Amino acid sequence: MLIIDDDSAVLMSCERIFSEEGFDVEVTSDPKEGLQRATQKKYTVILCDWQMPGLDGLDVVAELESRAPESTVVMISGYPSVGRATEAMKRGAMDYLAKPFTPEEITTTVRKAIQNKFTQEKKAIGRFEQMLSKFPVPSLDDKGPQIIAETVAQSLGVLKATSPWISLFVLGVMAGAYIGFGGLFSASVTFDMDPAMGIGLKKLITGASFSLGLMLVVIAGGELFTGNNLMVSSVMVGEVTWTKVMAKWALVYFANFVGSILLAWLFYFSGLWKAGGGALGEAAVKVAYAKVNLDLGEAFVRAVGCNWLVCLAVWMALASRQVIGKIFAIFFPIMGFVAIGFEHCVANMYFIPSGIFLARWAGLAPDGLDLTTLTWSAFLLKNLIPVTIGNTIGGVVFVGLGYWGAYLRTSK
Repeated sequence: MLIIDDDSAVLMSCERIFSEEGFDVEVTSDPKEGLQRATQKKYTVILCDWQMPGLDGLDVVAELESRAPESTVVMISGYPSVGRATEAMKRGAMDYLAKPFTPEEITTTVRKAIQNKFTQEKKAIGRFEQMLSKFPVPSLDDKGPQIIAETVAQSLGVLKATSPWISLFVLGVMAGAYIGFGGLFSASVTFDMDPAMGIGLKKLITGASFSLGLMLVVIAGGELFTGNNLMVSSVMVGEVTWTKVMAKWALVYFANFVGSILLAWLFYFSGLWKAGGGALGEAAVKVAYAKVNLDLGEAFVRAVGCNWLVCLAVWMALASRQVIGKIFAIFFPIMGFVAIGFEHCVANMYFIPSGIFLARWAGLAPDGLDLTTLTWSAFLLKNLIPVTIGNTIGGVVFVGLGYWGAYLRTSK
């Protein structure tokens, strides 16, 4: 309890009365000091006199309403009137008592004021909860694997299969560009890394920065061919047909290619590849060259592992109801697939054309590379086709059919 009164007799008597009642009592005759104390410390009750030198009691009560709203304020005055009592209550006091008063009167008034304050706060909380209940508040709980499987098969896959063609095409173009952004970002931050730092660290940083691409697709919105492989579960539960799914896959695949090529053009015409005296451009050519010269079997197997992880990233992102959860769900699988060295068909739709544009149009020719093998036919036959097949198997078999078999097959 804090008692603010310029009458020392009142201070002494109230201190004795409420100390016996079990309160830890502090007193002051200076209203300014009382306000400072109320600001620095929480008090259950504050007794405040009306007329004090330097600052009027009503002004003190009004200040306490903002500085110590949790405290129960009781006004005491040697000049009682109905008008004063009403004004005190308007300013924020819970009760009002005229001087002189007996110990029983002041203790009864304080107890009643505390009870009224408690009742008032309880009603306010009740009104707030009632108001809040009128608004839909999404659960913060994450979805379990079975709920995700049901969502993908019965809702998400059906929505994608029945969406308008133009919507899927536009979102597919965006997704192709978004994955390209991830590739451009990863190349921009690692092209001049000191070899002494080690290959592993460079791969880790490349993967971490590349994860930007799928974050943009999932959170900002986009249709990605590799992620849409999960639509197979909708076919398996009988919600859509293979014809619809295959048609939408073909549309999104083409749209992803358009978006990737668009970003490759932007990269070339922006001149950003000239960074480091053209070192960034040469790094892009080297990446494209390495990809078109992969063994067909290796490209296929790397693609299977890639989309296994990509679809798992999408799957785990569906588990989270919050954006920050989706970011973490995407970050680690995508960082992993890039750092491991797996192959992603949509990413390669950006990486390899970028290298071809720079080799043909800018004349970049890194030492030791036979760029006669970096052609559009090599891009298509030696990389894009085997990687696309591998990605499809990785997503369809190991994630889509895998979780359908685990959670939905028996129930269906």
